[in-house]
Amino acid sequence: MMKPLLPLDEIKLPEPQAPQTYRINLHDRSFTFRDLKHVLGAADISKAGDRKAGLAAETEVMREAARAVVSNMTLQHLFDQPLTTAQGHIDSVMRVNYDIDHAVFADIASLTLGELKDDLLRANGERIRQVGSALTGVMVAALTKLLDTHELIFLAKKLKRGAASRARTVVGLPNTLSSRLQPNHPTDNLSGLTLLIYAGLSTGSGDALVGLNPAIDTVANISATLHHLDQVRKDTGAPTQICVLSHIKTQLACLEEGAPVEIMFQSLAGTERTLTDEFDVTVELLDHAYHTMLERGALAEVAENFMYFETGQGSEFSYGKHEGIDMATTEALCYGLARRYKPFMVNNVTGFIGPETHLDNHEMIYSCLQDHFMGKMLGLPMGMAPCYTLHSQITLEGQQMATELLTAAGANFFMDVYLGTDRMLAYFDTSGHDDQTLREIYDLKPAPEFLEWAILRGIFEWGADGEVKRGINWGNPRIFCQSDSEFQRLQESVPAIYGFENAGPRPANRVSRNMKSNQAIGREAIYAELRPAEISGIALRELHTAAISKNEHLSDPSLGCRLDEAELLQLSPELYDVQILISDGLSAEAIHHNIPDLLPVLLDGLAGHDLSCGQPILAHYGRVKLAEAVGEALRPKVVITLIGERPGGDALASRSMSAYLAYRLPDAATQKAAAEFSGNKAIEYEYTVISNIYSGGLPPIEGGSVIVGKVRAMLHHKAAGNRLENLLQQKLMA
Repeated sequence: MMKPLLPLDEIKLPEPQAPQTYRINLHDRSFTFRDLKHVLGAADISKAGDRKAGLAAETEVMREAARAVVSNMTLQHLFDQPLTTAQGHIDSVMRVNYDIDHAVFADIASLTLGELKDDLLRANGERIRQVGSALTGVMVAALTKLLDTHELIFLAKKLKRGAASRARTVVGLPNTLSSRLQPNHPTDNLSGLTLLIYAGLSTGSGDALVGLNPAIDTVANISATLHHLDQVRKDTGAPTQICVLSHIKTQLACLEEGAPVEIMFQSLAGTERTLTDEFDVTVELLDHAYHTMLERGALAEVAENFMYFETGQGSEFSYGKHEGIDMATTEALCYGLARRYKPFMVNNVTGFIGPETHLDNHEMIYSCLQDHFMGKMLGLPMGMAPCYTLHSQITLEGQQMATELLTAAGANFFMDVYLGTDRMLAYFDTSGHDDQTLREIYDLKPAPEFLEWAILRGIFEWGADGEVKRGINWGNPRIFCQSDSEFQRLQESVPAIYGFENAGPRPANRVSRNMKSNQAIGREAIYAELRPAEISGIALRELHTAAISKNEHLSDPSLGCRLDEAELLQLSPELYDVQILISDGLSAEAIHHNIPDLLPVLLDGLAGHDLSCGQPILAHYGRVKLAEAVGEALRPKVVITLIGERPGGDALASRSMSAYLAYRLPDAATQKAAAEFSGNKAIEYEYTVISNIYSGGLPPIEGGSVIVGKVRAMLHHKAAGNRLENLLQQKLMA
């Protein structure tokens, strides 16, 4: 029986306190920390996001001074000092974190963090879980700042037993390592999805979930994709569950239409401003989704757990809405929110954002170990996705080091992205080969229900001494096809297919070399500079952002959201229907290869529908939110930002571009409607995104026409993003 959710207004909260200064003498030096947020940030290892936020310790001695302060804090002190917003309020995420076991807390409240650490290192897993039920995210984050690498692994390993979650399969049992099969495709091509699912299943992946990140987040596409995944699951007979990781509002609409929503997904943030303003989600919406799935979810009669959340250190900082709180603490607050819904899966994707939050391998690896421990400490079924993008200094080798340590720590699952290359999200994650290699190194198995099926298919077999071995069909997706011609057709639908030859549990050398050389070309594209002469024969007005170098642009995204001050002063309202903004973003090559074909189609399409358009702008070193700076200066109705996405996939995918259509809410009535839909009272812009525009995804000529159609719909309905899709769906059903 699932425990009912405690209403928000019944969660006991302390009164917000005035900020307290912390002082300490360490050896012959004195240190002062301006408030609790500062001392918690300074106690962590130095990470890019915390350095930019002014929270990281300036020296190692200062860091140890902060840790000494934290060691001497009592749990009661942290309870009495809730971290507040800039306005001094306790936000909804912090509020949910106070939904703890108060009886257990009363027994431990007088302990200092140092005493708690020692007690936990002596305790068994059951006791550690009991203590975790009485802690807020802030308390767990503070504890984590005191743990070294061995301790993070040692304590998390104790929490593996008893952390299982149940749907069609049981994930997180002792001596198991599961995987989420992620068959992402740049255009959601159903044949391509099918092949990638076959490839994953053949390597023994997918026992936790077959979960797709969609390229197109509309009710029609998500519903069709859910039905397709459900059919593939039935055809293969694989005991698993499916999920399409669209926005939670889209999934709810699909559920209303009868689509098989088995596991409900949403990304979470550790501050209300990030959760609501950027992710378009409120705690009330999450509560509604939970109750809906409990009553009418496709696995309501089967699953004990049915919610799925993704998190990762840094999103709050990246959006500039971290409320002065360090990255590890905001991440722990995410887990305190996730705990409310007793999820089937929580997946951590630290490393996904880029160098503005985690610059290198060391920062990513240690943060992943922190995140895994914090999630397990707060009672969550943690899976891990140590990952990286090509514009960071994180590498495949660093990612693999992270997976080895996290497996030792008892991670419930990793991802299976074919050969580690995500073709839609343009980042690099673990693969089915990695999952199986780790199983063999650490003597682990898939979930028992899935293992039984995989043995029947010859993917695994029992060895003479009772161990699980790779079977004759391991790594061969052809076993799921009716013919060679069908297998060939499926292969032709997926970009960056480097081959299916294997060497033990690893891809064959030829396959690895092909994959790595393509990745190297993609990383090189990050550093290409815009070459205006190659972009188009159409006159563009060039502007610059506050970033004055490629290094500044990559390491501090806030600079790319602002125009150069001198150039900004030269701009005045032009009041066109549309303003086109072109920027390199993270791949100037994407602009060079797509704008010459796309821009003429876009301009002709706008003119053909009597939509006025300002002279297109070319901005060096821009980011997506630069649209708002341009929008406020020129006052168009819509800003179309054509921007190079981060390179990923193969060498061709380094040319992928996206269109971000920013609708500037024009009047009080429209702003009110947008605020009511989003829960963000201060909303000023709504965004629609059209991604993967390049020759291997949405062709640029076709992309120009798609953009025109979306702009017309936005202006007609006076809406964008999820609100526009909701209005279009209502119109379709009327």
